[in-house]
Amino acid sequence: MSERFGICGKLGFGFMRLPVQNDEVDLAACCRMVDIFLDAGFNYFDTAHGYLDGKSEIALREALVKRYPRERYRIANKLSNNFFEKNEDIRPFFEAQLAACGVTYFDVYLMHAQNRNVYAKYKKHRAYETALALLAEGRIKHFGISFHDKAEVLRMILTEYPEIEVVQLQFNYIDFEDPSIEARKCYEVCREFGKSVLVMEPVKGGRLANRLPAEAEKIFESLGGGSNASYAIRFAAGFEGVECVLSGMGTPEMVLDNVGYMKEFKPLDAREREAVERVVALLRKQDLISCTACKYCTEVCPRGIAVPDILGVINSMRICNSWNAKHYYHVFTENGPKASDCIGCGKCEAACPQHLPVRALLKQATELFEK
Repeated sequence: MSERFGICGKLGFGFMRLPVQNDEVDLAACCRMVDIFLDAGFNYFDTAHGYLDGKSEIALREALVKRYPRERYRIANKLSNNFFEKNEDIRPFFEAQLAACGVTYFDVYLMHAQNRNVYAKYKKHRAYETALALLAEGRIKHFGISFHDKAEVLRMILTEYPEIEVVQLQFNYIDFEDPSIEARKCYEVCREFGKSVLVMEPVKGGRLANRLPAEAEKIFESLGGGSNASYAIRFAAGFEGVECVLSGMGTPEMVLDNVGYMKEFKPLDAREREAVERVVALLRKQDLISCTACKYCTEVCPRGIAVPDILGVINSMRICNSWNAKHYYHVFTENGPKASDCIGCGKCEAACPQHLPVRALLKQATELFEK
């Protein structure tokens, strides 16, 4: 257990990709997932007001808070950019989050998705100062940020706000040396400043769990056991200073798999690390789009284009050039806007934590699947 944060084990439950039926969270399945997770000895849950169109916090309340005593779990929530326009908005929003989750305090409260531009808004409206006041009042127990930018920006924020206790980083084996993500460099800045690390996107939005090319699958299969996700999550969890690794689990089976190898956590051994390095080399040859399906782009798209789904189809085409990719493109766009409906406003690119050239990729999708 992390004595500082009260986190049991190195696995966290991200309430971002819960099972959904008929546009509603499958509460029965969600309760089962929470039960498996807690019964295995883990206790850290992560949510945000915008996840699942506002349904994540409600699901957390129904599946966890109403069913277990408060001392059994830790909850992290976030102040998100699109839910305040001035300082006076922040406290009412915070109170609404507490009510939605059914709690009187959050164990961890993060300034959400910080990058250079977002941070400027938070500074302008004294969001950090308000969060620190909530910390002093006991309404939050620990204060931190989630972060999507270069290491130099992280260094600036940690220098200006030394009160930050924890940083949530995108951290996985494919992003570790990626120059656009700088996962290793950001981790090293956290270590330099003595900040604890929470890991998000350890399986890259599922890409490192169930979207690997056949050659990569064979490399992991040669190890004689363990899911694709297990190697990705254990890679991230093995670094010093990592408090826990968040997994956006979507089925009870995913929870069972994750708790199975994380309950008695062991870092990757030399043979497993070598296999991961071989998989990284293979994936880099594939030249896949590094979308994590966070859906920040869809939140700001004026046409409502399902960008992550479309980019995922392009990746499928790059991995295996078959009829499946075009079929799924039409599945995703049959009752909604197509890639060709993009008006080129660029809002998606400004919101994208991966800094993807979304407009150019949508043009590519138009050429691949609509002509």
